[in-house]
Amino acid sequence: MHDWLTALANDTVPSVLVTVALVEGSGPREAGARMRVTNESQLDTIGGGHLELRAVEIARTMLATGATRAKLERFALGPSLGQCCGGVVYLAFEPVGDGIHAQLHTLRARRQHDSWRVSALDGEPASMLFDTDGKWLAGKPGQAPATFSRERGTHVAQDEHGRRWLVDPCLAPRAHLTLFGAGHVGAAIVRALAHLPCNVTWVDEREDMFPAQLPDNVRIAATDTPEQFVALAPAGGSFLVMTHSHALDQRLTEAIMARDAAGWFGLIGSHTKRKQFEHRLQAKGVSDERIAAMVCPIGMPGIANKAPAVIAASVACQLLMVWEQAAAAAWATPLRLVNASTPSRRVPRAAFYPS
Repeated sequence: MHDWLTALANDTVPSVLVTVALVEGSGPREAGARMRVTNESQLDTIGGGHLELRAVEIARTMLATGATRAKLERFALGPSLGQCCGGVVYLAFEPVGDGIHAQLHTLRARRQHDSWRVSALDGEPASMLFDTDGKWLAGKPGQAPATFSRERGTHVAQDEHGRRWLVDPCLAPRAHLTLFGAGHVGAAIVRALAHLPCNVTWVDEREDMFPAQLPDNVRIAATDTPEQFVALAPAGGSFLVMTHSHALDQRLTEAIMARDAAGWFGLIGSHTKRKQFEHRLQAKGVSDERIAAMVCPIGMPGIANKAPAVIAASVACQLLMVWEQAAAAAWATPLRLVNASTPSRRVPRAAFYPS
């Protein structure tokens, strides 16, 4: 599946950005799902089915007629489209003109930083991009809602004049995994996570074990001191240890156990390996509560197949459950927008770790 943001990075082909603005009841995708439609292609998905077919038709009609204004369309999935979801979905359609092109260019450079798009759904085109401090980054300056709530995610806001605005957070992935081990299972896990909303730091002593081509969300670290990447990991980050050496696994486990603000920790191995590590950790003075939180064996219960691809699928599912629970608790602070005549100084793109 081609990504809505990057697939047309160097393409001037006319397109329409389609965003799920609001979902009432059950829908095929959540608010914030996006796709771009050209006359010849569709990039990404808003859930498939008749809804997506109608959205593509509307977008291509807009392209054919040279539409320049955004609009919001309501779709009752059951009565009008015959989809079993049965809810109501509102889709925002935005012709990608010069102003939105500038936003998308900035968003591509800021994929590791949070940004907020605010686009008019009524009247003359007006679309702006802001950083987390509410400073204007790109797009045409204009009137925008003074405040909106982060906890609502993507939504439609109305200003004091009755004009509707799409408020669309484009957030950097919150989930981070530090993965120790570039063997067959480690490589399979990297492939499984390639298109998921996370960032991965992949650590191994053996530089020749890393593939030549890496997913966009992966940074590698070939190092003789892998323990340092335990300390460098972000607060609340996840850890997965599966190196070629039990002794190294032990050292890394001890470092993770000693780390403050460490998140989920998985260790590859059998129940026997877990017992051995438990005894060693207890001898080091690690608390029983911390040891109990260690996930070993890894993977979803009931999946016994030990093929690397199967382990990777099982662990990816396990991680997604952890990450979605964490994401549900984020973004509870209102953000005030500040209009400005010039963009603020762009924050340099954060490097996860040296690669």
